[in-house]
Amino acid sequence: MDEILGQVLRNAVWERLDMLAELANEADSPALISAARSELPRLTQGWRVMLSAHEPDERGDCPTCSTRWHRCKAPCSVWQVAHDHLVAGGLAHFQDSRRTRRLRRAAGPGVSAASSAAPPVPDQPRRVPTPPSGKHALVGGAGR
Repeated sequence: MDEILGQVLRNAVWERLDMLAELANEADSPALISAARSELPRLTQGWRVMLSAHEPDERGDCPTCSTRWHRCKAPCSVWQVAHDHLVAGGLAHFQDSRRTRRLRRAAGPGVSAASSAAPPVPDQPRRVPTPPSGKHALVGGAGR
């Protein structure tokens, strides 16, 4: 049952994000102003709630990302994504991501990060495709 509920919640969030992206790309000015006034406060509050759960503790670890066996130093990936998309305009991950730094260290001295790094990540994150059985997970997907 938790799996079904989780899928329903994920689908609802993806659909809402799709709707907002479509609105931003295709709506006229009055509709955009109306949407901005209603949606921006909700989106900023959602970011605030999520980021507050990832505030570093007294040791400088993220309490949400850390486990009993592995401590995750701040800033965690949630804070890094927030900075990339809210402050740096989605371009910060091209400049010097953790992966690029790790690849540079692994390649050794004298090898540039550009030559050892993987191809750039697209601006939009890849979505997991929704089940082909319909808009909602409960439509034909409960037995999976």
